[in-house]
Amino acid sequence: MDKILNLRLFCKKVTLSDETKDYIVKRIQKMEKFLKKTMEYEVEVAMDKKGQFYVEFMIKAPRKLYRASETSESIEGSVDMVVLQMQNQIVGDTERARDLRKRGARSIKKKMVVDGEARFKK
Repeated sequence: MDKILNLRLFCKKVTLSDETKDYIVKRIQKMEKFLKKTMEYEVEVAMDKKGQFYVEFMIKAPRKLYRASETSESIEGSVDMVVLQMQNQIVGDTERARDLRKRGARSIKKKMVVDGEARFKK
């Protein structure tokens, strides 16, 4: 298992094997390419009354908190679904921020006025 800073793993009514823990860590490490800075990872794995596994991920990043949860019949399936939800959230936020920057730059360009008597060297 590779080292991840600030990973907290909570297990309720479930004991995880080393293989399952390694799988969760591996999937979390894939999330690091989407986020430049993260402060803390939290993973909660529990079993509900119906015998299904509940997995919840929470990533604390500067100025943002990402959270996703999923319930399914296998831990790995729940982890995969949660990671996909987290990726969609993170990519959506980064695209939204990029679009806002582009719109701001466009509005500044529209407001700029070049003086007709200005001389430009060619």
